[in-house]
Amino acid sequence: DISHSRVAKSNATALKRLGANVRFLCPPEWAGDFEAHHSWDELIEDSDVIMLLRIQHERHVVNKSFSKESYHEEYGLTFEREAKMKKGSIIMHPAPVNRDVEISSELVECERSRIFNQVRNGVFVRMAILETILKGR
Repeated sequence: DISHSRVAKSNATALKRLGANVRFLCPPEWAGDFEAHHSWDELIEDSDVIMLLRIQHERHVVNKSFSKESYHEEYGLTFEREAKMKKGSIIMHPAPVNRDVEISSELVECERSRIFNQVRNGVFVRMAILETILKGR
């Protein structure tokens, strides 16, 4: 849900400044101003990081053409897609996770997953940013 996601926008800005090639996957109507892909096949095999975002149900009425199951089938990270990821690539998600919607439930804790590290470290990163701002550095 890129059009409503502060996480997508801020990460894209920061990662591009650091030289990353940032690509998005979503239904066409959720892309907003971003250029987005609409098939995992274009992305999965050569991505170093797959960062998933939750559907923000509270921000809009989810397109009626997508049930949780159909969204997962078309856009979710499934076991079949995870098996196509290149060696050493990782899975991230800032949480909260809608299990079996954007990611198969068991993949949340798989070897590639850095989800819980990302959530835990996110607290410390935000603390450091706030401290820097408040101290005027």
